[in-house]
Amino acid sequence: MIRRHELTEQEWELLAPLIPRAATGRPRVSDRQVVNGMVYKIWTGIFWRDLPERYGPWQTVYTRFRRYALDGVFTWALQQIQASADAAGDIDWLVQIDSTIVRAHQHAAATGRKGGARICGSEILPFGQVPS
Repeated sequence: MIRRHELTEQEWELLAPLIPRAATGRPRVSDRQVVNGMVYKIWTGIFWRDLPERYGPWQTVYTRFRRYALDGVFTWALQQIQASADAAGDIDWLVQIDSTIVRAHQHAAATGRKGGARICGSEILPFGQVPS
C-alpha cells in the first residue's frame, strides 16, 4: 500500500538502480523503506526522532540520508534521471519569471518618506536635513 508522501512504483523504478548497494555487512533495512522515510521526513518537516516506525529505526534513515547527501548520491541521481528524461524529450527547459510578482519586504522600502529618516553614511538624518 502506497501512502501519502511515499514514492510510487514508477518513481521507485527510476530511483532504485541509482541507490548504492552495501557490499558486505549486516542485512540492511529495505532501501525503499528507508528512502520513503527520507521523503516523508522532508515533506512533513518532522524531527528525525519522530519518524514513524514503518520506515525502520530513525537512526538508520538519518545515517543513510546523511551518507547519501555527503557522497552526492542525491545530486547524481537527479542528474541521471534528468538526463534520461531529457533524452526521451520529456523535459521542457523553457523557464519564464515574471518580475511583477516578486515582492520586497516592507523594511526594504525607501525611508525618505515625509517624516521619515534618511541614512547618510553611518549617520541617520531627519527628513529634509542635508548632510554637512
